[in-house]
Amino acid sequence: MYVDYKDVELLKKLVNRHGKIVGRRKTGCTAVSQHAVSAAIKRARFMGLLSYTGD
Repeated sequence: MYVDYKDVELLKKLVNRHGKIVGRRKTGCTAVSQHAVSAAIKRARFMGLLSYTGD
């Protein structure tokens, strides 16, 4: 599975208000898709598209 790191609106839904990545139990993702989501979030943070902390 591939999640685009440039899709910031989707990634914001998978991060809580404190800036932490939401777990699989809350999102309902499978393990493979959760790994793809976390990698995309980390890549977006590194590129400056998503903040490390909450708003």
